[in-house]
Amino acid sequence: MNLENVALHVPRILLPRPGTDLTRWSVVACDQFTSQPDYWQQVDELVGSSPSTLRLTFPEAYLNSVDEDEYLSRIAADMERYLDQGILSPVGDGFVLVERTTARGALRRGLVVCLDLEHYDFRQGSTSLIRATEGTVVERLPVRVRIRSRASVELPHIMVLIDDPEMTVIEPLFGQRLAKLYDFGLMMNGGRIRGYLVDEQKTIASVARGLARLADPARFSDRYGVRDTEVLLYAVGDGNHSLASAKLFWEQVKAGAADKAAVMSHPARYALVELVNVHDRGLEFEPIHRVLFHVTPGRLFSAMEDFFAPKDCEVSVLAEGEPLPLEEKHTQVIDYFSPEGKGRIVLRNPRWNLEVGSLQAFLDVFCADNPGVEIDYIHGDDVLRDLSSRPSAMGFGLPVISKHDLFKTIILEGVLPRKAFSMGHADEKRYYVECRKIIP
Repeated sequence: MNLENVALHVPRILLPRPGTDLTRWSVVACDQFTSQPDYWQQVDELVGSSPSTLRLTFPEAYLNSVDEDEYLSRIAADMERYLDQGILSPVGDGFVLVERTTARGALRRGLVVCLDLEHYDFRQGSTSLIRATEGTVVERLPVRVRIRSRASVELPHIMVLIDDPEMTVIEPLFGQRLAKLYDFGLMMNGGRIRGYLVDEQKTIASVARGLARLADPARFSDRYGVRDTEVLLYAVGDGNHSLASAKLFWEQVKAGAADKAAVMSHPARYALVELVNVHDRGLEFEPIHRVLFHVTPGRLFSAMEDFFAPKDCEVSVLAEGEPLPLEEKHTQVIDYFSPEGKGRIVLRNPRWNLEVGSLQAFLDVFCADNPGVEIDYIHGDDVLRDLSSRPSAMGFGLPVISKHDLFKTIILEGVLPRKAFSMGHADEKRYYVECRKIIP
């Protein structure tokens, strides 16, 4: 089976040597809890001097509070030390089948593989086999590219979705006898995770065949009701910016290579990700809320009216308890929270199809016009309310989108606004476990 046709590559998996405390080893994705530095302080205290992926990643909560060059140098040095001292060692060439039980009891299944970045394009209007689900903020990429360019090891928090309603690719693997690689409890309310090595060639070939069926052009056209449309096989659900950074670094490696043929075998051509079936029963989409800091409601509401008025969209701000008006026109409703109170924003006849699209279009302009305003993207209603209660803060609660409509929306309408949805709560995000060398 030709794996390249489905952008698949078999990685050599690195895991901590036996005896390592895996609970301290495994920490949540670096782009979580960005406005909660106390979370990362607790993680640091829990890890202590134990080997940990905390030392191999750059939590975004630290981006504006540490010396970036010094931090990146320390990450690179720890990666080399973990390799040189055998703290990280290969367990075999293969995929890793993952079972993640969250603290809320949901069971989510996935498959850790390498995807070929030659088949990925994160730009707006992309028709590549692997596509982003949300708009990419180019300004967020340079620091990630710098991290990858100095790294000898990659750790994935990227989760890539496949649309497999008949459950033909990942789910059948759980009926096979596979060697267990790990089984341990995750720190900080992360639940539990188990991993199994998928290394037999016939099993790897069956995965590739299943993906090839999903990518068959005729089946694709019938499933989504489209014609003459390029196949979308993989949609990046979490880690859009991390995968985009891996792509940019790969393009740099290619551009700088003297031997253009030999470079195509460079390990940077591939990225380690976890594949998840969008129809997995344990996968829930959650909204990603917004919180602004250093803002007042009056100033923001006035700017919102000015922004939407030329677009023939009327804005109404309702205090808590005021009934929603009965409307014939298309309307969107967004909850707001501030220290002064809470209520709802009603948009009549909005240009964007989703509430998150309307709100983000406004916030992009508002934050650009008001450099002192800071924005953060929040998981969880409780965190939203807590942050919105702080002085000069204001939060916006958004509804969830349907996971079952995601692929068709991307195919027909293109990428969603950035931070349109979250695959679970913050503590349900991918924790770093597996690694892979990305230097020859």
